[in-house]
Amino acid sequence: MVTDAPRAAFIAALLLSGAAGAQDSTRRVASVAVPPDAAKHETVVTFFDSSGLIEATFTTNIGKIRGDKGANHPWRPATITYKGDDGDVVTVPLKARTRGIWRLRMCEFPPLRLDFSGKTSKGTIFETLDKPKLVSYCHDMDQYDQYILQEFQLYRIYQLLTPLSHRARLLKLVYADSADGKVRARRYGFLLEEPTALAARLGVKMIDQHGARPGDLDPFQDALFGVFEYFIGNTDFSEAGLHNVELFLNPDGVIMPVAYDFDFSGAVNARYATVDSTLPIPNVRQRLFRGYCTDAASYAKAFAVFQEKKAEIYALYSDSIGKLMDSGKVKETLRYFDDFYETINDRRSAKRSIIGACLGPT
Repeated sequence: MVTDAPRAAFIAALLLSGAAGAQDSTRRVASVAVPPDAAKHETVVTFFDSSGLIEATFTTNIGKIRGDKGANHPWRPATITYKGDDGDVVTVPLKARTRGIWRLRMCEFPPLRLDFSGKTSKGTIFETLDKPKLVSYCHDMDQYDQYILQEFQLYRIYQLLTPLSHRARLLKLVYADSADGKVRARRYGFLLEEPTALAARLGVKMIDQHGARPGDLDPFQDALFGVFEYFIGNTDFSEAGLHNVELFLNPDGVIMPVAYDFDFSGAVNARYATVDSTLPIPNVRQRLFRGYCTDAASYAKAFAVFQEKKAEIYALYSDSIGKLMDSGKVKETLRYFDDFYETINDRRSAKRSIIGACLGPT
């Protein structure tokens, strides 16, 4: 149960942020309480509260885990080793297994899910993490390091816009092979907050259903979701098909969408990113709004959030993490964001490219 007054007020502000206009246009379901596993994840938040880069060594049988591309991927033994605050080396036993679809097939090193379950991580910085996703490099090239950093920045931007989003923590990993002790790569990666931890943090509940339809969702949160995807130039999602989208239920019984997985976005502009052939755009750099239709007031509120957070968004590209990025990539990204702001600052452009381009009934 949420008992801390400032946190309760913070959550209340989130849940009420889209209330205006939601009374009649949003389908409501039975009210829910704070998830029963909230206490389990209460301390997980502290891991993501820090923005400090974690330098560590990730060791597993890389040959075997690279070969785990079929169904029913096995959990492989692994360790993460890092230096504690006292300078002593800390080794955390865990398990890892492959996940994903496209990157699992195409990447030199696959995306992973880590299992910190049990007592082996107690007393470490990973304590109480359960099974978070590790977003790791695709190919052992500097260009792919930049993709990791750029996607990580998009999670940071999403957090600036709304707490209803996954927190992320950047790592600089040495990837070592337990089979021969050799280092295979030194690359960036990041851990992603688990859906259950997000739910516990905000006092909402993740729901398992086969997608959402126009009118199912909180109007403001859905507008913000759609405008964010347009902002980063992402079309690789589907609310109806629940592709790269999670749904959460607030205590009032209103459904709210959360986006994730942004490497196919125009903001990242990965060399492997492609556009669905059914869409009328030639490449990922060209924006196309694929959010659901909602009321004009909700779009106006979403645009206002982007205007309010613009300076903070741009500042992310000159802070300690932004300085890890290639300077040319930073300039390219900010120019891409400039184009978005030109659109929402022009009433006709905003209506043509976003409000009038929405999916579903108005």
